[in-house]
Amino acid sequence: MPTHEPSRREEIPAAVSAIVVCFNEEDRIEACLRSLAWCAEIIVVDCYSTDRTPEICRRYTDRFIQREWAGYRDQKAFAHSQATKEWVLLVDSDERVTQELRDEIVDALARDGGRYSGYAVPRLVRYLERWWWRGGWYPDYDVRVFRRDRAAWGGSDPHEKILVDGPVRRLRHHLEHYSYRSIEDHVQRINRFTSISARELKKDGGRWRLSAALLHPAARFFRSYFLKRGFVEGFAGLYVAVTAAVYVFLKYAKLWELELEEKKKLGRKR
Repeated sequence: MPTHEPSRREEIPAAVSAIVVCFNEEDRIEACLRSLAWCAEIIVVDCYSTDRTPEICRRYTDRFIQREWAGYRDQKAFAHSQATKEWVLLVDSDERVTQELRDEIVDALARDGGRYSGYAVPRLVRYLERWWWRGGWYPDYDVRVFRRDRAAWGGSDPHEKILVDGPVRRLRHHLEHYSYRSIEDHVQRINRFTSISARELKKDGGRWRLSAALLHPAARFFRSYFLKRGFVEGFAGLYVAVTAAVYVFLKYAKLWELELEEKKKLGRKR
């Protein structure tokens, strides 16, 4: 896989602001920031980390801001608002820009002549001692490079997204995504994210249906394990397919629980 040796910023005349949101990422944030050393500025918005994250970040940027957590969408929107360059590159703290992707971004900004308002980037997950080309996680295109004044934030937590005013082009080279530290970390994140997703779904008017709780997890497993060939990865592929299905099932189970709590509160008021 490609290395991440940073080039000096003055060697690449790209007017790019890199933005990163983080909390307690001392084991991963340095590799992320090193891969952004070519950008004109790096803006880190930290949610008052209690580990060495602030110390590490200040080695790489003087644009280090601490702010109370406001949700994934609002926190990233705030980071976006702090950017001063024409183009913004969004990178999560567990991601790294490869040299090939860096070169492709720089070349695209130089050669496209302003034809595009954004660029979608594929992400390649590193987990369980392997790269996940199969199983449904790749290519997972996401807009990560965009004109600062032509982008807004939409979606709902924890699946926020960038809404770009104008055409978007897909890039070929990927971000490296070190998504989970361990199975324990993975399971904890599933629990946290499904709670957020259930609340957002209810807030948007979603209602629990037994058919959805049964069929959607099964469809997710079938897609991951069979359609996306997760079975080629052996037990690891089975594990990823099962946890993908569990994620969907828990989201609906927690939505059901929220509806039970709502009915209970209404019953008390009568």
